Amino acid sequence: MKSRRNYPLLLASQFLSAFGDTAILAVIVGQLTVLNKNGSITETVLRQRSALYTSLLFIPYILLAPLGGYLNDRYAKTVWLAGGNAVKLLGTVVCAISIWQGYAWQMPGYLIVGIGACFYGPAKYGILPEILPAERLVKANGMVELLTLTAILGGNIVGSVMVDRLSLTTCYVALVAIYTTSFLLNLLMTRSPSNPGVRLGASITEFAIHTRDLLSAARLGKVLIGTALFWVAGAAMKINFQPWGLNVLHLTTNTQISLLGLWLAVGIMGGSILAGVLHRVGDLRWTRRYGFGLVAMLVLVWSVAEIGFWRNWVVVAGPFKLLPWVILLLIATGVVAGLFLIPLNASLQSESDPAKLGKTIAVQNLTDNLGMLLASGLVGLCLKLSISASGVFGVLACVVLGVVLWLRLPARPAAKTV
Repeated sequence: MKSRRNYPLLLASQFLSAFGDTAILAVIVGQLTVLNKNGSITETVLRQRSALYTSLLFIPYILLAPLGGYLNDRYAKTVWLAGGNAVKLLGTVVCAISIWQGYAWQMPGYLIVGIGACFYGPAKYGILPEILPAERLVKANGMVELLTLTAILGGNIVGSVMVDRLSLTTCYVALVAIYTTSFLLNLLMTRSPSNPGVRLGASITEFAIHTRDLLSAARLGKVLIGTALFWVAGAAMKINFQPWGLNVLHLTTNTQISLLGLWLAVGIMGGSILAGVLHRVGDLRWTRRYGFGLVAMLVLVWSVAEIGFWRNWVVVAGPFKLLPWVILLLIATGVVAGLFLIPLNASLQSESDPAKLGKTIAVQNLTDNLGMLLASGLVGLCLKLSISASGVFGVLACVVLGVVLWLRLPARPAAKTV
């Protein structure tokens, strides 16, 4: 099935869905900044709750990964693009109940959004080989990541601006509109193939076996660990930006803090584009070098609190407080991270068994989200050990270095075996 309209519709839907995922978290977590600034909660409580709410999106991927793999192997992936968005829409409505019933309603609501993302995730990547030729997979992955990261930075900024300036009612009305539009775009897609022969019990057993086989494979197992490492670093940085921005960079609003994620995402987008230009499918010779580059960048981010140079140049533009040297550093960090990730993603998709690609992407979602949950735990552990927000970046650099030293990728096999 090679419908010409499915690829652009996928890109548009994915942009809006990822935008909503990030914007709703910005609205939820942004309220913590407001509470901290007015003295209602301490920095410690802010860091704890920020890590907790951020981790809610990862939990469904871990618990429901086998089900997500089954649904995307059994049914048309276009069905679960729409189904995932429908569940996210339900979660947003539950979050909105907090307007009348209290802040606590946002926790189950955002957890439901995570369930929708768990079902949506395998479909958005797994459908690519069904609608595009193999030689376009690296560039298509780069484009999906480019739009996803654009949506993440845009959603983070827009969500932060909304929670700073608008009522919660207006915020949630906007979020409902975003998910509804993404859902409708999915309905316009030409239906992709299904596989009625897939059974749930057998699928879950096969998922466990497939997970074991992938993780034990000499090459693809390390590819999975590599993609998970990217998300460990990204999640830890994202969680840590809020206290780091408040206490190291002395930013004062959610809008100003959200720009930190913008600069990082701009770099990742640039790295994603470069990866599509510089590397063919299966070319992982530079992966460890990019990993070591990421370690170096994290050490420099840690140094911002220790070396005044990074904060000496400040530009105030209306409501924005910009630190150009910090901006350049975050962009460079993102470029290296994007170059690290994209070839790994393309190799996983192209070297896996096409008949099990839904399960393969679900396994990747499992490992990536386990990584992000570990990142939340890492930030929480640093807080428990009284490590500063700046020190978290130093600890993260050590973790990345350890994994990259282990990450020796063998050459691509002559035939697909997993």
